Amino acid sequence: MILLNGTELVFKIFPNGETLVDGEQILGLALEHNEIAFKYESDSDLIKLMFVKNFLDDHNFASFLVIYYMPYSRMDRVEGSSVFTLKYVANFLNALSFQKVTLIEPHSDVSLALINRSTARYPTIELLDQVIAATGFNPEADYLFFPDAGAQKRYSKVKGYQQLVGFKVRDFQTGQIKKLDVVGNIENRGFKAIIVDDLCSYGGTFMLSAEKLKELGASEIYLLVGHCETSIFKGKILETDLIDKVFTTNTMLEETDHPNIHVTNIGGM
Repeated sequence: MILLNGTELVFKIFPNGETLVDGEQILGLALEHNEIAFKYESDSDLIKLMFVKNFLDDHNFASFLVIYYMPYSRMDRVEGSSVFTLKYVANFLNALSFQKVTLIEPHSDVSLALINRSTARYPTIELLDQVIAATGFNPEADYLFFPDAGAQKRYSKVKGYQQLVGFKVRDFQTGQIKKLDVVGNIENRGFKAIIVDDLCSYGGTFMLSAEKLKELGASEIYLLVGHCETSIFKGKILETDLIDKVFTTNTMLEETDHPNIHVTNIGGM
């Protein structure tokens, strides 16, 4: 999905799969300085983004980009036989030469390092106070849980809370987590825990984390993630009582009437 200055652009597809771009709609929405919001749904959105940016360039309009989920950001290094696809997508974006790029909740600093003139915004941190109020979280008795060291680093600006960190061993051929240990001091059982991370797909990591937290004495467990894929409905995270509620944004998931998911609208998407 591509939005220009807050309005979704409409694209038509020819029978052979080619994209038809409505230049009249783009010119009708264009300003001297334009915000292009990119909400990744499939790789075809990258091609649409290229068409829109080049069309605006041809008409001498300046533009900056807001990326609601940075595609391929999980592939931010080479491990085993995996391809460093984030690097190639970053090269593609850099070739478009946006004046500024804002990344919403990037998976790691690698995206910021690879994409020219980029900055980050972290809605998960922005929403933390809201989630704490909604869950009755007590900073003196309860815990924030980061599923891995990467999450702990990503949210290192969060201060004033007791923290637990997960250390997981993953099989990169299958993607499965083989082991997860929880590190941190827990004084009493019956505590609440908020799992904090950037992305939820099927929720397997968070299910395993919740199981470990339950074993350690957690009475209530909540999940706060910046991005949540629609695949969460295909996983088991919503079928059990391990996680009481999921809090996320609309960077990927749209509003839902599911009682255990709360979606916060950010940036007009």
